[in-house]
Amino acid sequence: MRKIMKSMSLRIALPLVILLTSSLLVSGTAQTGGDNKSGERLKVYFVDVEGGQSTLFVTPAGQSLLIDTGWQDNAGRDADRIVAAAKQAGLSKIDYVLLTHYHEDHVGGVPQLVARIPVGTFIDHGPNREFDHGITEHGYAEYQKVLATGRSKHMLAHPNEILPIEGMTARVISSDGSLIANPLPGAGAPNPFCKISEVRPADQTENSRSLGIEITFGKLKILDLGDLTWDKEMQLMCPNNKLGHVDIYIVSHHGWYQSSSPALVDAIHPRVAIMNNGAKKGGSIPTLETILKAPGLETLWQLHYSDEGGSAHNTGERYIANIQGADEGHSLELTASKDGSFEVLNSRTNFVQKYSSLR
Repeated sequence: MRKIMKSMSLRIALPLVILLTSSLLVSGTAQTGGDNKSGERLKVYFVDVEGGQSTLFVTPAGQSLLIDTGWQDNAGRDADRIVAAAKQAGLSKIDYVLLTHYHEDHVGGVPQLVARIPVGTFIDHGPNREFDHGITEHGYAEYQKVLATGRSKHMLAHPNEILPIEGMTARVISSDGSLIANPLPGAGAPNPFCKISEVRPADQTENSRSLGIEITFGKLKILDLGDLTWDKEMQLMCPNNKLGHVDIYIVSHHGWYQSSSPALVDAIHPRVAIMNNGAKKGGSIPTLETILKAPGLETLWQLHYSDEGGSAHNTGERYIANIQGADEGHSLELTASKDGSFEVLNSRTNFVQKYSSLR
């Protein structure tokens, strides 16, 4: 009798053990990080490269786009910070690296980056055309050495082209001094802010050739024009606004006064502006004033407190990733949904600001 009962107990217990084990395995998989598909959300990491640029997009489809690579040297500081953000996002490679232009604070980190993480494809505006600045020529030459290895593919971008990134639409707005010829869908209205923007001479540096894009994710629109200069902004936005409104403006040129004209900033009517400035690079008072009074702006976020801006012109401390003092490499992180809602996290304080959909 005892043998019969023991046999029956084993027959009942074994399926229960298998069921419980399977449940635990499923539960463990669901809680594992690195899968962005389940939430159908776009993640954007604004990496602190101390006045350069490096912005990492990770789509729900699992593809990644890095805009710029920060500075050269610094013992690989910027490459290390980018890789840390990539690992946080669950990435083992970066699918696309877009280089807006060839100044050292944008292209300098390329050799250090590829030594730490594979890159699928580099996207750029074409050859360097700034030959009176040795540092720019050096950065471009080092980038060409990386391409010559054949370990990454290369893509040349042209205005109005859609980049092949799954999970979001990335449209080229500017490249190699050329701009989109026609307004984007829903845009094209006369721009009243052109008349309050001064006319400036044409910029002759790599800045004016910046590869700029607008990213659409469902109802959300994000604009990143690299270091595109004031004169090019006027060509793009006057007399008619070719871009329409955007939700998030990644502030051009680190917030320096050479960019961010009222003709651009006021006309695109951003809800949020995110400035990748350093303590002593970017964050010019005139630009801070323009952005803070822009129609419809809810929040200006800054990667650094601007020494030039001082207490009178910087945004609120809760919206600044790195405050006065030693730089600690804190980042800003944006999480967006296709309905147009999004939130921004300050990694220094873990403060989160949520923005509901307006559409």
